[in-house]
Amino acid sequence: MALNIVWIAFILVGFMAAFGQMLAGDLGVFPKMLTGLFDTARTGFDISIGLVGVMSLWLGLMRIGEQAGVIGLFARAAAPFFRRLFPAIPNGHPAGGSIVMNFSANLLGLDNAATPLGLKAMRELQQINPQPAVASDPMIMFLVLNTAGLTLIPTSVIAIRQTLAVEQGLVGFNAADIFLPTLIGTFISFSAGLLAVAWMQRIRLLCAPVLAFYGGFIALMGALYVGLRGLPPDQLAQRVSLIGSLTILAIVALFVAAGALRRINVYEAFVEGAKDGFGVAVQIIPYLIAMLVAISVFRTSGCMDLLMRGLAGLIGALGINTDFVPALPVGLMKSLSGSGARGLMVDVMKTHGVDAFPSRVAAIIQGSTETTFYVLAVYFGSVNIRQTRYALACGLIADAVGLVGAIAVAYAFYH
Repeated sequence: MALNIVWIAFILVGFMAAFGQMLAGDLGVFPKMLTGLFDTARTGFDISIGLVGVMSLWLGLMRIGEQAGVIGLFARAAAPFFRRLFPAIPNGHPAGGSIVMNFSANLLGLDNAATPLGLKAMRELQQINPQPAVASDPMIMFLVLNTAGLTLIPTSVIAIRQTLAVEQGLVGFNAADIFLPTLIGTFISFSAGLLAVAWMQRIRLLCAPVLAFYGGFIALMGALYVGLRGLPPDQLAQRVSLIGSLTILAIVALFVAAGALRRINVYEAFVEGAKDGFGVAVQIIPYLIAMLVAISVFRTSGCMDLLMRGLAGLIGALGINTDFVPALPVGLMKSLSGSGARGLMVDVMKTHGVDAFPSRVAAIIQGSTETTFYVLAVYFGSVNIRQTRYALACGLIADAVGLVGAIAVAYAFYH
């Protein structure tokens, strides 16, 4: 119901805004909207088809891991923590291991690995869903924590900042100086999403496993900061790439080795799991296209720009420092479109300079929040969920708190 209302609002508000612009003399607004409509529909299809190979790869590897017993081992290791967050998942169910793998890939910023693993987890959660068309409590918790976008190191944002710094002739610019602020920002977003869903599902978080997780994560943040502090951007990117690649390939090797030791037919297990990759990728096409075209209408009609001007005026009237306002479109767009937010971030950096305060705010926002509507559309669409209950509301809460947190952290570090 929530996605239905949002979808209708995007289309109709965008159309009315464009109609008003046409009456005011802008005869090019509707052709521009139509072009955007077709372009985003094609983009949605390309994204879905592009997932086929990656989906087949990871579903095949996950099938090996399941038959070798490694997935179950991961699930048991993380059981004390995830049992608190997902009490409805039976002990030893494969969904627990898939969720662990998905969060691990997200932490390392490995989007290509995280999405297939997330879709795999959703399919397994659907197996224990008493109402197949309605999002279950574990699904909502899983989706909202995904939209919170918990990531240790924003590698792609650092790479973009470094490239633009070279173009702008900034000598000695440290593109990785957003590392710790982004880490704090994404942790704030994750915590907000967790608290929102826990409150709705009456989950008690003041317990040893959850406190141990928070303590361990804070310790990990500190260790990463100490270990990577002061490295030049190119060396930081290289170290991060090594950590992520080594971790994923080590897991692949572990799956294959465990399968060989258990004397299963590893090749046949991989092929059996990979066959599902095409079906899953194709199934999300209509859901993804539906969301992308609605976002395109809202954006190309100028509604996003109008919203930004209104927010800037409101913030100024309240007497709040408006230095961060040029970065706000990145935060609002990030909930709608990851590629759109990335484009807006680059635009802010080119307009104000990559070392300017608005550019730093935009970079922190881009690295510490996630694409809520995209995640909801793809993940729920992959298992034909039509009633999302309060998933969207909690996801937007995580986004809003993460946005405010990112701005506050930027002021604390750079202003």
